[in-house]
Amino acid sequence: MKKPELLIPASSLEVLKTAVMFGADAVYIGGDAFGLRAKAKNFSKEEMKEGIAFAHEHGVHVHVTVNILAHNYDLDGVETYLHELKELKPDALIIADPGIFMKARRICPEIDIHVSTQANNTNYETYNFWHDLGAKRVVAARELSMAEIKEIKQRIPKDLEMESFIHGAMCISYSGRCLLSNYFTGRDANHGACTHPCRWKYAVVEEKRPGEYLPVYENERGTYIFNSKDLCMIEHIPELVDAGVDSCKIEGRMKTALYVATVARTYRKAIDDYFESEEKYRQNMPWYLDQISKCTYRQFTTGFYFGKPSDEMQIYDNNTYVSEYIYLGIVYDIDERGFAKIEQRNKFSVGDEIEIMKPDGTDVKVTVKGMYNEEGTAVESCPHSKEIIYLDLSEQPSRYDILRVSAEAEE
Repeated sequence: MKKPELLIPASSLEVLKTAVMFGADAVYIGGDAFGLRAKAKNFSKEEMKEGIAFAHEHGVHVHVTVNILAHNYDLDGVETYLHELKELKPDALIIADPGIFMKARRICPEIDIHVSTQANNTNYETYNFWHDLGAKRVVAARELSMAEIKEIKQRIPKDLEMESFIHGAMCISYSGRCLLSNYFTGRDANHGACTHPCRWKYAVVEEKRPGEYLPVYENERGTYIFNSKDLCMIEHIPELVDAGVDSCKIEGRMKTALYVATVARTYRKAIDDYFESEEKYRQNMPWYLDQISKCTYRQFTTGFYFGKPSDEMQIYDNNTYVSEYIYLGIVYDIDERGFAKIEQRNKFSVGDEIEIMKPDGTDVKVTVKGMYNEEGTAVESCPHSKEIIYLDLSEQPSRYDILRVSAEAEE
């Protein structure tokens, strides 16, 4: 059996480094333009250069999204961007638009091309079509079942890789073809500016009763139409491997470093355990399920993998995310005093009990003994987001460890 690649999203240089340290085989990122996450922080040219170098130093690949569906006015800019990427030398480009695909083949033929899920790749002839044009990998449409994925893999050339989403948010439309965002806000989902109107609360208005908003009931508690659960395949690694999936992809280029660290290390351990022995994988399942529930999520589903989904894919009682932990920051460095340098993301105080989250799967509870600002002045708390803080903890962390605190402890 071939061990699949674990492909992790990164919204920023900080998150890229976290993904690398917490178990990614590859990361995928977007530049300032031409990727389908316009609201993500994304990478400047300089950040992309540093991120690619950091990943390559640790044996991790970098894939860059160029997956908008382009209009005429996009093409000149796309061409300039492809020349820049040629210099930066990422391992692959993720592309959906045939016109951009052909430009990439001409401008940077030495860089692998992966065909984005936005191209709606739902059958083996589509895969063969892209292979004939020079694609190295095709990303499966999220609407495919496990049986369809396995059949596709059996009917395509052995050198054509298949990538499939295994965790993260599900789109209520066909792989990002939703028009709601553009209709309501003028922000085009296929240009990376989706405002996620499928997560909004809707009601029905009767024609002759304007202003009377009637809730849409599925049961006595009401419903939130369009409101899909999050995909989670942590319990189905054996089936993914049996189907021949070459790359297990995590959704989330707008997620925090805490989310990325949690998902990356959980799937890393699950995949590695399975390839050590299926018995070990089964024995450790309670740990995987416990860990994966500690990241922000919207209730879990297996999506389309095991047949056409029914109501179990929709959330009917609320549309809120579940969040068990609050992200405090990443340990950037340890100074000569043994203090941890972080860029604070949420407020905490001296005397608080927090957790050090380590890449190897261990979590260490520590007490904040002291806190100092950049001037070296002792402070009792850090209320200002992105403030540089030095922490004296009851146990010293390591560089790139994540600091977090239980949401319950903050209440």
